[in-house]
Amino acid sequence: MSSLGAVPGPHAPALDLQGRIALVTGAAGGIGRACALRLAAAGARVRAVDRDAAGLAELVEQARRAPDPAGGAVEPYVVDLTDLDAAEQAAAGTDVLVNNAGIQLVRPIEDFPPDVFHTVLTVMLEAPFRLIRGALPHMYEQGWGRIVNVSSVHGLRASAYKSAYVAAKHGLEGLSKTAALEGAPHGVTSNCVNPGYVRTPLVEKQLADQARAHGIPEERVLSEVLLTDSAVKRLVEPAEVAEAVAYLCGPQASFVTGTSLVLDGGWTAH
Repeated sequence: MSSLGAVPGPHAPALDLQGRIALVTGAAGGIGRACALRLAAAGARVRAVDRDAAGLAELVEQARRAPDPAGGAVEPYVVDLTDLDAAEQAAAGTDVLVNNAGIQLVRPIEDFPPDVFHTVLTVMLEAPFRLIRGALPHMYEQGWGRIVNVSSVHGLRASAYKSAYVAAKHGLEGLSKTAALEGAPHGVTSNCVNPGYVRTPLVEKQLADQARAHGIPEERVLSEVLLTDSAVKRLVEPAEVAEAVAYLCGPQASFVTGTSLVLDGGWTAH
């Protein structure tokens, strides 16, 4: 057998994050909530970051009711990610960082409000940079860290009317790769998870926005716009994305870095 590294056996080790601190942004709902619950179930102490205090309170209660008493705790951090200094400070001392928070507005470029474009780039690209910046010193010091950036198929492909979102996700892909190259000598991996359309409030809002943009009823948007290029004709569930995030934090993914794990039902196969 090669001495280059350990090869996992037929039974891959379960994710064990006991003693680890994980930070998840956009944790009050959707993908973020699923990720926070999944990492807590693996034993992590989760810093759940969101500006939605009520949503975070619901998350904490949901985690408290989880059937596994050995699971980690979920701690609410009410932070607006446009406060970049606060975002960076929240990431200090974390072992696992999940950059998930996102916002969306669907408009033609000529009608896209510049202030909204700025806010989208701040929350979805500049804030992840500051969070990574805040987390890396601790990760480097201990020689281990996991950065997972929840990107999108729109980090790999573009769609009309989503200039800010597509620009932010493409930027996040580059940031993630750069963090992977810099972090590798220090035992830190950095990857993107790229879901297609996920069953979240953000996508539900897109249905209404796309209906206005295309001038068609909302019931036609899902099949004729959102899923028209998807081979699997359904939305991705938040728990499926959380499992992909968990995989990238596990020991069997220690050689996976600087890449994008796509969960899009064949959307980008075209």
